[in-house]
Amino acid sequence: MNETPDRSPGPPADRWWDVLLADLRGRWEAVRREPDAGYSTETVVVTGLLVVAALIVIAIIVAKVTEAANGISLVGG
Repeated sequence: MNETPDRSPGPPADRWWDVLLADLRGRWEAVRREPDAGYSTETVVVTGLLVVAALIVIAIIVAKVTEAANGISLVGG
């Protein structure tokens, strides 16, 4: 006889929400216990944002300098 293994359905689809909330509550409690635990993450995010801002400023400066250089006429007149 060919018996198939018992494939009982997993948890209902709405259970993932409960698991997610429980995980978030646990993480939030860990942050409350150690408020400085996320400091390095915050530093990395702020540093990344500063790098992006610096790249944007450099791109604007390069565009302005290129525009000014292209506006220079080398032909006397």
